[in-house]
Amino acid sequence: MRNRIIIISLTFVVLFASLSAALSGSERKKRDDLYRQVELFADTLAIIQSDYMEEVKPKDLIYGALKGMLSSLDAHSQFMDPDTYNELKVDTKGNFGGLGIEITIKDGLLTVITPIEGTPAWRAGLKPGDRIVKINNELTRDLTLTEAVKKMRGKPGEAANLTVLRESEKKVLEFKIVRAIIKIKDIKEAKILEDGIGYIRLVEFRENTPADFNAALERLSKKGMNSLILDLRNNPGGLLESAVDITGEFIPKGKLVVYTRGRKNDQDVQFVAHTLHPMLNIPLVILINEGSASGSEIVAGALQDYKRATIVGATSFGKGSVQTVIPLSDGSALRLTTSKYFTPLGKVIHNKGVVPDVIISPEKEADKNQEILEEAGLKDKPLTDKKPLDYKSDLQISSALEILKTGKIDNKAGSK
Repeated sequence: MRNRIIIISLTFVVLFASLSAALSGSERKKRDDLYRQVELFADTLAIIQSDYMEEVKPKDLIYGALKGMLSSLDAHSQFMDPDTYNELKVDTKGNFGGLGIEITIKDGLLTVITPIEGTPAWRAGLKPGDRIVKINNELTRDLTLTEAVKKMRGKPGEAANLTVLRESEKKVLEFKIVRAIIKIKDIKEAKILEDGIGYIRLVEFRENTPADFNAALERLSKKGMNSLILDLRNNPGGLLESAVDITGEFIPKGKLVVYTRGRKNDQDVQFVAHTLHPMLNIPLVILINEGSASGSEIVAGALQDYKRATIVGATSFGKGSVQTVIPLSDGSALRLTTSKYFTPLGKVIHNKGVVPDVIISPEKEADKNQEILEEAGLKDKPLTDKKPLDYKSDLQISSALEILKTGKIDNKAGSK
């Protein structure tokens, strides 16, 4: 093994020597530094092979090193062995039992972006921002996203036990959640609330979402809709193209919706609106919260930049990076973060989120919900055990109605 690694090192020497003649001084310095680090890596492999207490397969060492290398970059980059990569390529929609949560890794911890409404996780009472510290009594600290998802999936009807740290309440909570087939309806509600004010609740951006959304707009328009509340709370995103199409319903064709920027020119991509007959004059309010992510942030960020909509609620999650899957020769693959999303005015979405024009803190909204539960005699029951709140009791919807009726933005009553 040591001889093989020495040969590899010599190969790198020849390779770098052949390239050095064509490199500038600074580029040559970078190459030389890279070679020294590769040599260090090769030496370490050789020492482990010869001196470690047990024999280790070279492939296992290389795979372990690659996993560590990718995980050191960011929460979304990952090395996938052939089995993991094959699982990623299989379309499992409707064929597995799940809990109904969107997750990410934030600050090194497995974090709930949002529970999807109507799913087992939502009914159990999981909340955006919850930190999942254990799955079936196994710590999640060193798990990748793919591994965490795999552990939470299983046969419908079987239970998964989650230990959750809820930092906002300084509590560790235990949840036993029974898996179910997760079927998501992208538009949960579309109706006229009052005085011609339409309301559409959009919970995910899927392939058919633009067509469904357009149909909902047409139905509401026939009923006399003169303004619209678009509810993107707890919407974790979905297909980028669908989010661009939804944005295009409200801005002129050809307008920039979002763009990506990476280190390479081919990673810089612009996405523009292409709806033929957008609704350019209808007053619009968008509702977001800490569970709104990715596609939701693209829609809210673009329409806020163009002052096309008033954004109401809490700062969104901040999930705005692009991952590219790069297959490798042995059937494994890299999932590599290659660029970030930017709003039309150049605002970064990733780790920043979209800050609303009218801020309603989650704490204030939770206090209001608790008051309603107490009045209904349901003080000790979770909110998800009762019927949805009447829209007049919803602080964000009430604020949106006031804005659309008066045309004024009052950021005093609901702000932190």
